[in-house]
Amino acid sequence: MRGIKDIRLSKYDYKSDGYYFVTVIAYKKIDYFFTREKDVEVELKDLVGKVSGLELDFFVVMSNHVHIIFVLRNSSLLLGEIVRRFKAKVSHKFKQFTWQPNYFEHVIRNEKALSKIREYILKNPNEELEELKQFYK
Repeated sequence: MRGIKDIRLSKYDYKSDGYYFVTVIAYKKIDYFFTREKDVEVELKDLVGKVSGLELDFFVVMSNHVHIIFVLRNSSLLLGEIVRRFKAKVSHKFKQFTWQPNYFEHVIRNEKALSKIREYILKNPNEELEELKQFYK
């Protein structure tokens, strides 16, 4: 049986202040969120309101994944625990197992990288929406 590959930076403190780009993907890339983007957004904002030291810089909910830029400032939780709680809240709301195991993350190290990631997040929904329209015709 294959285990889940550890893709985190070794010896990095994921509680450190900074910006983190996170992508979480729906189980089997199913379009769970196609008409329920608002439900995911509500759970994300609720989590941010409940976790000390956690802010939301930018995010987009796609049909089968979510891109988020979290900001940690003296966070009470590690990034992994924040993502785990978000995924649990959405699964609970949808009353089903919703996510693939693990998540992708990128530690954003400077303004240039932050700007490029924001641009990617803005561009991504428009491209995917066109693909979905073709699929659901």
